[in-house]
Amino acid sequence: MPYQDMGPQELASYRSAAVEPADFDARWADTLAQARAHDLALDVAPVAHPLAAIDVRDVTFAGFGGDPIKAWLLTPRGATGDLPVVVQYNGYGGGRGLPHERLFWSAAGYAHLVMDTRGQGSAWGSGGHTADASGGGDAAGPAHPGYMTRGILDFDSYYYRRVITDAVRAVDATRLLPGVDPARIVVAGASQGGGLAIAAAGLTPVAAALVDVPFLCDIERGMDVADEDPYQEVCRYLAVHREHEERALATLRYVDGVHHARRASAPALFSAALRDPITPASTVYAAYHAWGGDAEIATYRFNGHEGGELYQQRRQAAFLADLWS
Repeated sequence: MPYQDMGPQELASYRSAAVEPADFDARWADTLAQARAHDLALDVAPVAHPLAAIDVRDVTFAGFGGDPIKAWLLTPRGATGDLPVVVQYNGYGGGRGLPHERLFWSAAGYAHLVMDTRGQGSAWGSGGHTADASGGGDAAGPAHPGYMTRGILDFDSYYYRRVITDAVRAVDATRLLPGVDPARIVVAGASQGGGLAIAAAGLTPVAAALVDVPFLCDIERGMDVADEDPYQEVCRYLAVHREHEERALATLRYVDGVHHARRASAPALFSAALRDPITPASTVYAAYHAWGGDAEIATYRFNGHEGGELYQQRRQAAFLADLWS
């Protein structure tokens, strides 16, 4: 597969032309204030499982609209003191799955919160457990993609307004978890999860961000140059609903990671892949260059949307070790 859109020299100088809504901060402040008006309703319960070295807890907290959001909390068994914690968000279509699907961070000595994504969890992995209650009631349980055009004609009704709010509330919940150091919360994710990590870091204080091949960044460019979904979901929608282009794009500007990145101040480690047909490297670099704090990026020349995978995970562990050494 050839380079999708730009080579290394072009990426180094690329800056997004994405237009920021004038009321971006006000709309998000109001959204989060509404969510935080609901009691967090944090519930943490031990889970029976076959892992000998890891403790697993089933976590529930109130997200957007007070809706219950599920998560797993994994911690190394026998750990003492308050641990740094990685809050992980899922890629598009996935759910929190089963606890033993993600063991790296707890095996490395971290607490690890894996947030379920409302209404998702039926495309890969082992399933999701969280309905999109504010988007259709209990019947809006885990479903197959797509999600990009749900409520897209108005920010107030847009699906990703709810999901990003959940991501912030996951950080709120993490600050209250037992055995966790609230001063060392890391947000992390790949693809959709990377976009959610960017948004969370821009909307609430965190200690660091680990952002891999993020989706929801430089969205209008992504729609023009990505070969595959999810950006193409919007293109197909607008190919039919020709009269709704400006309304849809106006909504997407509130969730664009380029604008959220400008508001983030935590140290960040990004990754991009030059042969990525889903989140083209230029859209990743757009968020990286906009980042408001110190940031590094690892670029994988010969990879697609899988990016660096375990190699990048090793970089991330070293990045956090250096941060707190």
